[in-house]
Formats: sequence, C-alpha cells, structure tokens
Amino acid sequence: MTGPPSPGRRELLRLAGVALGAPLLAAAGTACAGPVPERLVPPAPADPATIRVSSSGLQPLGLGGERDGVVYLPSGPAGRAAPLLVMLHGAGGTGRRAASLVLSQAEMWGCAVLAPDARGDTWDAMTGGFGPDVRFLERALAATWKRADIDPARVAVAGFSDGATYALALGRANGALFGAVLAFAPGFLIQVRAAGAPRCFVAHGLRDEVLPIDRCSRRIVPALRRAGYSVTYREFDGPHAVPPEVAGDGLRWFLQPSA
Repeated sequence: MTGPPSPGRRELLRLAGVALGAPLLAAAGTACAGPVPERLVPPAPADPATIRVSSSGLQPLGLGGERDGVVYLPSGPAGRAAPLLVMLHGAGGTGRRAASLVLSQAEMWGCAVLAPDARGDTWDAMTGGFGPDVRFLERALAATWKRADIDPARVAVAGFSDGATYALALGRANGALFGAVLAFAPGFLIQVRAAGAPRCFVAHGLRDEVLPIDRCSRRIVPALRRAGYSVTYREFDGPHAVPPEVAGDGLRWFLQPSA
C-alpha cells in the first residue's frame, strides 16, 4: 500500500517553524469534545496463562499486507516480563530497518522491540492527520501483548527522523501508555492533545544535513522544556544517523532512569 508523496525537507522545516512558533497543546492540556485521533487504545492487560510466548529473535509482525512490521524478542530468563521499545522508521523506511538501529542494544538490555511499518511512505500526521497509522499501531501492540510477556510499566516509543517526530507526538498524546519517548534526529513538533508527561530523550547529529540541528532539535528541546517535559538532550558529532553508542545511551536512559 502506498500513500501520498512525502513533503520535501524544505517543507518539513517550514512546518517545523510553524509548529514550534505556536503554543504547544501539550502545555494547555485542555479537553476537547469528540474522539482524539492521536490517542491509542492501550492493549488489554494480558493474562499470563493465555500468552503464547514466541521464540526469541526477529520475526514478522504477521498482521498481513504488504506493509507489516517486525517484532524482536530478546533471549533471557523465562518468567520475567520484558520492557518494550516501539521503534518508528524514517520516511521511505520500514520497521525492519528501524529495528536494526537498536537490536544489539535491545538484546543487551533484554528489551523487546516492536517496529511497525507506516501505512504509506511516512507516518500519517506528517502529511495530513492522525488516523490509519494510529489504528494499525493499536493492532500491532495488541498482537505483541499476546506473543510476549510485556511489562506495561516499561513501554517507550522511539523513532528516527520522521519516526522521531511522530514518536514525540504519540508519546505526548499517550503518556499513560508510553512512560518515555526517544527521538533520534526529530524534525519538528506536531501539535497534539496531551495526556500525561512522559520523559523525553532527544539526540541529534551536529553534521545533520537532512534535518539541521539548529532548526530542529535546538528548537524542539527548549519548547518541550517550556511545556513542562523532562528532557535529556544529547548532541553528537555525526550526520543524520543513529550511531550504536547513541542508541545505547538512549536504551540505558530508558531502562535505568536513576543511573
């Protein structure tokens, strides 16, 4: 399934200026009438007796269709609920490619990874409004809860590039589900109706020519802090990428918040 073409990087940066220049709806936190399209219906609590724990390793999500995704289950002691990182890909990417950015670190920390495919070339709110990607992620989370013993108190949403922008939006809108957000090279802030206040980790390369740091994270981080979010921010000497050591820092931050 294909979607509309993604906006060019120049247009994304223009949108970044608009989004960051406007008040964050996260700060207002006001209730709105009607359904909230960016709000995820959380998975139902799992009954340990009904979980069919799959073998460890990388496996297809298995929800059908050309755009699907992958789930990674770490090897580790049986009977211990695993933390979960929901990892979102960049424009034109796939869940499998996004998962590859964090797999070695996830195995080291005993962390499960869910990496869905967007319904189109990028995530719905990047080119329009929230909708099909949110609903698919609900299905993906429910499927993951049925095949792995997930610790609901340790669930984070993460992403790279467009996926980082989308992760910051979903995390702010779903703080009861996601206790943490990891954004690797985000572009801008999408306005959402906030729920909860997840911790945020933002990392960006100093030599990023795709989403330049001065126009992106150096504006995003102060805006998040003004809105009351706790933000850990890391700049590194690199391009538009997620180096293993930066991914490792992010996983450590997520799983050892007191370290």
